[in-house]
Amino acid sequence: MTGEAVTRVEAREKVTGRARYAGEYPVDGLVFGWVVSSTVARGRVVDLGVDEALATPGVVGVLHPGNAPTLGDGGDPTLQVLQDDRVAHWGDVVALVVATTPEVAREVAEQMRVRYAQEPHDVTFSADHPRMYVPDHVNPANVTETSNGDVDAALATAEVVVDRTYTTPAEHNNPMEPHASTAVPGDDGRLTIYDSNQGSYRVQQSLTGLFTMDDGALRVLSEHVGGGFGAKGTPRPNVVLAAMAALQLGRPVRVTLTRQQMYYLTGYRTPTAQRIRLGAQPDGRLVAIDHVASSQTSTILEFTEQTALISRSMYATDTLHTNHRVVRLDVPTPRWMRAPGEAPGGFALESAIDELAEACRLDPVELRIRNEPSVEPVSGLPFSSRSLVACLREGARRFGWAERDPRPGLRRDGRWLLGSGVAAATYPARASGTKASATAEADGRYTVRVGAADIGTGARTVLTQIAADTLGVPLSRVRVLIGDSDFGPAQLAGGSAGTSSWSWAVVQACRRLRTRGAAPGLTVTADSSGAVKARRALARHAYGCHFVEVAVDADTGEIRVPRMVGVVAGGRIVNPLTARSQILGAMTMGLSTALFEESPMDPAFGDFVGHDLATYHVAANADVRAVEVVFVDEDDDQLNANGIKGIGEIGIVGVTAAVANAVWHATGVRHRDLPIRPDRVLTGWAASTG
Repeated sequence: MTGEAVTRVEAREKVTGRARYAGEYPVDGLVFGWVVSSTVARGRVVDLGVDEALATPGVVGVLHPGNAPTLGDGGDPTLQVLQDDRVAHWGDVVALVVATTPEVAREVAEQMRVRYAQEPHDVTFSADHPRMYVPDHVNPANVTETSNGDVDAALATAEVVVDRTYTTPAEHNNPMEPHASTAVPGDDGRLTIYDSNQGSYRVQQSLTGLFTMDDGALRVLSEHVGGGFGAKGTPRPNVVLAAMAALQLGRPVRVTLTRQQMYYLTGYRTPTAQRIRLGAQPDGRLVAIDHVASSQTSTILEFTEQTALISRSMYATDTLHTNHRVVRLDVPTPRWMRAPGEAPGGFALESAIDELAEACRLDPVELRIRNEPSVEPVSGLPFSSRSLVACLREGARRFGWAERDPRPGLRRDGRWLLGSGVAAATYPARASGTKASATAEADGRYTVRVGAADIGTGARTVLTQIAADTLGVPLSRVRVLIGDSDFGPAQLAGGSAGTSSWSWAVVQACRRLRTRGAAPGLTVTADSSGAVKARRALARHAYGCHFVEVAVDADTGEIRVPRMVGVVAGGRIVNPLTARSQILGAMTMGLSTALFEESPMDPAFGDFVGHDLATYHVAANADVRAVEVVFVDEDDDQLNANGIKGIGEIGIVGVTAAVANAVWHATGVRHRDLPIRPDRVLTGWAASTG
């Protein structure tokens, strides 16, 4: 079964509407909570008008700092909702209105006359902000700075130097399913929460810490999740508020965030400013890389995106320095968004590499191949596998790169200027300890339980294929249950580590069940933590590349993309159908990042200018005609039980640089600030022509 293109096992449930999402479970006696959001960026709440709200027919309660329970330590300060009257950013939670219908809850919440003692705010990010500092670590637990050799001395003697700054804007994840939680108190005193998240066990652990509960007192279920992109990787305030209201009122409560509230309360990708300095010999061989990334965080929680990490593993050089800087502003806390760090970092690094190829008058593909390292540059560790060169060569062949004239601004089709670009991609190949169980049922079927999450990736299907293969039975005889905190610790669906972690434990459990004879009723449990820790020290990464053709309207500056070719070496590909879907979606998201996505900040109000999908533009069919996904065969037995590398994020890394490099090739003008909007194209032309 593994290696076959299998349709999603839950496909029929989803297209017929039988699949239940967190905000859809029918529950008797359900009431609805609606968040009251702050309308100032900094200050404190003076008055909420609670009595007037409670007098409204249908309102059953208002939670606010005056009556909310005191929360314990859940490991995340952004979850400490309603603990005081402070406002840390625009859209911060100041109260929760609970009513018998969502319409009443929303109307009352939006009409509450909240008075504030407003204070001056600072929401403007810049690389030279006076409060910029170097944090102790960067996400998730990486060292902030690395240094091999004297980079300034190496750059001073390098014959070719590229010294540029690249910027990326704030972006929002915007999954189709909003963040929703339904908290249901049980007759036995146990609280069950249906929640839209990327890891039910992690949410359960956070909530038990916040509400000082025993593990058995709380269960989190997330069987179906309508997208996340990192926004649902950790608990968000909606689940805390639902649990808080259910415990206080003693009845089921559902809290669903609006699209607008998601912009404040569920995280976003931080804006970045990155200075890249490359030093090389005339033949393009690197002698120095310096990558310094600046970003923003909130006053509540320090979150520093690991933007410069990509430069620590990509290219061979004797001298390498990376560092991160961050500034605390009166803004919501940035969090994970697909390929945090590598996506914005790849734009800067791979754009600079292209500029180096131009300076050295070398083909960009050849320059990358010349700088292929034999070991990971910073750590010195050997690679478990590294197929970047194979990806570049296969991508160049399929794209027809050899026929490209390297000179910019020459190809034209009517009013359209044509160009092509390339960029390399990488993402860590991670795995973490996970528990799974396998049961032999009386009817000859098998049930596998693991705390995985399927956020649209096809994880449930892939795990079913792996379990069936390990048990030696047809796919139809295996049922995989996921998204239940009762199944025990499990890697969340994030960091491209989901399938590589869950499958390890599933294989262990199924092998043990088969070894013990699989007698009806027998259940065996496995925990892969020991095996994960026993792996030898190696540099484990997935690699790939993107080739992009663009057409730029000479009159309007509009950019369209006739074709994209993405090539990935992701270890063993279990299901080519769902794997292609993952890379296709990531490439499309990268295209959106390159051309459209941004969340500008209004400095006067301290609020994001746009809050919905009407103003937050993403790529559509008209923007790209053909997208080709290619997998390079790769056998890596140093990863996990299945030789699997995560592929959920590598498909977005490098796309922005490939597009930017193609736009330069089409127009002769470099764009170092994302997104590459039509106005920026026209401004760039005007500046280049004097």
